[in-house]
Amino acid sequence: MQLLVHTEKSGRRAAARPHRAAQARLLRIIGGMWRGRKLRFPPSPEIRPTPDRVRETLFNWLGTRVSGARCLDLFAGSGALGLESLSRGAAHVTFVERDAAAVRELRARLSEWGASGAQVEQGDAVRFLAGTGGPFDIVFLDPPFDSDFLTAAAGALERGVWLAPGALIYVECAARAGLPPLPERWAATKSKQAGEVGYHLLTRA
Repeated sequence: MQLLVHTEKSGRRAAARPHRAAQARLLRIIGGMWRGRKLRFPPSPEIRPTPDRVRETLFNWLGTRVSGARCLDLFAGSGALGLESLSRGAAHVTFVERDAAAVRELRARLSEWGASGAQVEQGDAVRFLAGTGGPFDIVFLDPPFDSDFLTAAAGALERGVWLAPGALIYVECAARAGLPPLPERWAATKSKQAGEVGYHLLTRA
């Protein structure tokens, strides 16, 4: 066990940590009618929000496809991807998240910002896909990296009536692992890496 020497300098660093931690739990919307607005998300290790620069690249990829689209934000976490979509003119976003605190924060932001066309479902994303819904034009898939949820969710999306013709699917996964096996009809059109995160845009043929 490492002992901490309580010097004045180390004391200042310790005092600064809560502030930095609080800042780490804030995100901002980077485009559209809510540009610059901030949202909080709980300090859960399972919630790994998509960084600003990655979101900027993603929505550049999506371009005009967002306006009027029906979107599904699975494993929503902070809800940043779905909120960004609503900000940029999406007609509807369904958020699916199992963390109760994250769901409360997301519902509070949607209410505070007067959002319309949003539906928040609390529960397991793969179980949610066992039901019926859709079809969606854009789907965001950003599950925990140390899980097999990505493959399971992709299979469930393809088996159900969840995807519109030519739907776009955004996937985040560990860069070192690369994309796992996905449905044959899903073709990767864009791929980039940011640190340990690999992010990909696929089109359903």
